[in-house]
Amino acid sequence: MKFLSEDFLLNNENAKLLFHKHAEKMPIIDYHCHLEQAEIYENKKYENLTQIWLGGDHYKWRLLRANGIPEKLITGDGDDYEKFLAFAKTFEKSLGNPIYEWTHLELKRFFHIDKLISSETAKEIWDEANQMLATDDFRPRALIKNSNIKVVCTTDAPVSKLSYHKSLAKEEKDFKVLPALRPDHLISITDGHFAEYLTELSAVSGIKIKDFKTMIKALEQRFEFFTSLGGRLSDHSLSTYTFAETDDVDLDSIIQRAKEKQTLTDLEYNQYITALILEIMKLNKKFDWTMQLHVNVNRSINGPALRKIGENTGFDSMGTQANISEELTKLFSKAAELEIIPKTILYSLNQNDWLELATLIGCFQGEGVQQLQLGAGWWFNDTAKGMEKQLEIFASQSLLPNFVGMLTDSRSFLSYPRHEYFRQVLCNFVGQLIESGRIPDDEALVGKMIEDISYNNVHDYFGFFKNEDSKQ
Repeated sequence: MKFLSEDFLLNNENAKLLFHKHAEKMPIIDYHCHLEQAEIYENKKYENLTQIWLGGDHYKWRLLRANGIPEKLITGDGDDYEKFLAFAKTFEKSLGNPIYEWTHLELKRFFHIDKLISSETAKEIWDEANQMLATDDFRPRALIKNSNIKVVCTTDAPVSKLSYHKSLAKEEKDFKVLPALRPDHLISITDGHFAEYLTELSAVSGIKIKDFKTMIKALEQRFEFFTSLGGRLSDHSLSTYTFAETDDVDLDSIIQRAKEKQTLTDLEYNQYITALILEIMKLNKKFDWTMQLHVNVNRSINGPALRKIGENTGFDSMGTQANISEELTKLFSKAAELEIIPKTILYSLNQNDWLELATLIGCFQGEGVQQLQLGAGWWFNDTAKGMEKQLEIFASQSLLPNFVGMLTDSRSFLSYPRHEYFRQVLCNFVGQLIESGRIPDDEALVGKMIEDISYNNVHDYFGFFKNEDSKQ
């Protein structure tokens, strides 16, 4: 088979029919990404491939380090072409890595360049692509529009004033850019910056934070503010999690000691995190949002690299907390008693958790369609095999036609072909089930499922268009 043909992940005729007739042309809602709201509003112009392709992409940075490339040509102040050439020399060794497929797919879909990236072709690709980057078609808004994107959800701190979201809501008519609230600094209570962050949260919310109760009140004000600008999701990263009972716990004392940079015991930390997540669940429920939990990840494990280069630069790994599902079960059991379970998507970086999480979810479904979901293959699992395994577990333990599908989780405006990649994996997975006689060869039935997973479910689940839909 030709490399990256139109059917490169489609191994049977049913898969090809489902993809080309039912998935390929469906719009996209990218409900979780790390694009910068300012770059979208300002419609940033990228001068060259290094800026748009390598800047901020820690997937590629990890490959460069594995090939012995000096940090100057990765995150440092090296010449942009020298960085791209180092990438090209590395990239020709990345056969079998999904980045090899994604990147060539992006080159083909956006630039219409059907060449293999290598040290020999680097200059030719560099010149040809940079010529196109000089045009308005390669500014962020055009890239989003031309990729058939209807909604982009950025990831934003509660203290963000969302000024660019406000302006985009007034000016941009082709797609929505909506905020998703991620209160990392409230979770990272032991990082030494908690007092400063509470001061900032107090200022932006207009609520004087004196204790745990007023901290949550300030957070609620931010939920209200995000909602006013179309926000419908919160996102939370829990590297590890241990449930702790919070009844009769002096949370105010824990907060005060954290503000003073005193050392908290493990129990105190777990009590605080449990209390905070329960309050966040309550707020998600109140505002009809969806809570995303990303668990079992070891972040910034290379201490010297963290101090020198910073966070989110490619020094994270899969977590190994074996009992994470057991601890989350206790959390959801407590939330069920309090009747505060919101719509929830659970992601784990460790595939060993997926089946446990899928069965956990089945115990706490409330009223409404698939209120709790097993999230798409995340980060290091964002591969053909990872996607297929997640689909298999979802189908085996719940209702696959209710799945809300793919997200890019990306910092790049060129990452949207990952939706095409996922849709091909989905259609191939379903096509194989038809071929083996495990589900009916009924195009109307199965085609609808493909369209729903590709777009319709995410449209209905999050309610991004609730106001518009109610007017029709």
